[in-house]
Amino acid sequence: MIGLADLQGLWRLTRTIEDARAGLVGHLLGTSRWHPDDAGLVQDEKGVLHYGTAPPMQAARRYLWRAEAGGLAVFFADGRPFHLLSPARLTDRHWCDPDTYVVSYDLSCWPDWTQVWHVSGPRKDAVITSRFQPLG
Repeated sequence: MIGLADLQGLWRLTRTIEDARAGLVGHLLGTSRWHPDDAGLVQDEKGVLHYGTAPPMQAARRYLWRAEAGGLAVFFADGRPFHLLSPARLTDRHWCDPDTYVVSYDLSCWPDWTQVWHVSGPRKDAVITSRFQPLG
């Protein structure tokens, strides 16, 4: 199982968004940087997203990672809970009304690793695959 110290640093991020509802595929190429704050790590993602035929756009996200109960808790930047990751639980579910997000982590090729979100509901039908590779 990974810990906060394993994530700290700069990572190459490649993401594919397969949006079945819109019939579009998106690709993001960028970086994800985990850096310390007072309670754990902050994850800052930055990249360029190509989505369908739209012009490329800058994309950015921020999450908070905390060590909790033998695993890692991930929060949105405003502190709301997002999902959990532990040795016994490499999958989790997040409800974002009215849609459901189910995440699974594949750490089997560490330090390269993958995060896959299956998003379903009345507004969304997508698979979002993010691959992380250490830089430096």
